[in-house]
Amino acid sequence: MSQTDPNLPPDTRCAPAEGRAILRVDGVDRVKFLQGMITQDMGRITRAGIGYAALLTPQGKLIADFLVIPRDEDVLLDVAEDLADELAKRLTMFKLRSKVTIERSDLPVTRGMGPMPEGALPDPRDPALGWRLYGAALSQGEAPDWDAIRIAHRIPETGFELVPGDSFILELGFERLGGVDFRKGCYVGQEVTARMHHKTSLRRGLVRVALETPVAPGTAVVMEDGREAGTVWTQAGGEGLALMRLDRIDGPLSAQGVAVRVLDSPAG
Repeated sequence: MSQTDPNLPPDTRCAPAEGRAILRVDGVDRVKFLQGMITQDMGRITRAGIGYAALLTPQGKLIADFLVIPRDEDVLLDVAEDLADELAKRLTMFKLRSKVTIERSDLPVTRGMGPMPEGALPDPRDPALGWRLYGAALSQGEAPDWDAIRIAHRIPETGFELVPGDSFILELGFERLGGVDFRKGCYVGQEVTARMHHKTSLRRGLVRVALETPVAPGTAVVMEDGREAGTVWTQAGGEGLALMRLDRIDGPLSAQGVAVRVLDSPAG
C-alpha cells in the first residue's frame, strides 16, 4: 500500500513501481557468482550503488534485463514481474557449488522524478528516468509519462522492444545505457556479444519514429516496395520506438498504412 511522505519536496512526483518484482541474492559468493553471469561488471555496480545488466543465453540472446542493487548483506535484482521466475530459475541452474541463495522478496519499490528522497538511487540507464527507492511505497503528484520519456531517449522495455529469447542487447542500445561491460571477464553469452561489438556493424537498431496515428504494438514497418524494415512498439504523443534494419530507414515507410518517419537512430 502506498503512502505519502511529508518530507518529500513538493515538486517530487513518485508512485510505486508497477509490474516489477525483486529477487534477493544472498550468500558469501553472491558478488562473485553474479560477476560470472551478468553483462555488467559487479565492481562498477558496487561502486555506483546501482547498475543495469542482463542475463543472456549462451547464444547471446536476452533472458531478462534488470537493475542490480548491491547492499551490505545481499544483492537485489529489480526485474519485470513476468520474468522474475525465469530469471530465478536460470540463475539457480548455474549456482552449482556457489554459496548463494536466490529468492523472491516483497520489498516495495518507488519510482520517481524530481528531488530524490533520502536513500533513493538514480536510475542508471539514463538521468531522464529519474530515481528508485527500495523499501518504501510512496506516492505524490501526477505520475510522469514514462513511455514518452523512454521514446524521447530511445530506452527499451521488456514486453515491448526487449523480447526474451529473441533480442540481442547491442541492437537495443545496452552499451549506451550502461548495461554491458566489454572489459570484464566472461559471462554467459559474452562471446557472441563481444563479437557483435568488435567485429561487425549492427544491422538493426532502436529508432525513434513519428507516426500519423497509433498502430498496434508489434506492427511491421514496411518500405514502399513492401519489404519489411522493422517493427514499431511503444507509442506516445505521435512518436514511437521501432526496432529497424538500419539499411532500410530511408525513404517512405509505413505501418498498417500509417506513414512512419524516422526522427533519430543509432546511425544518425
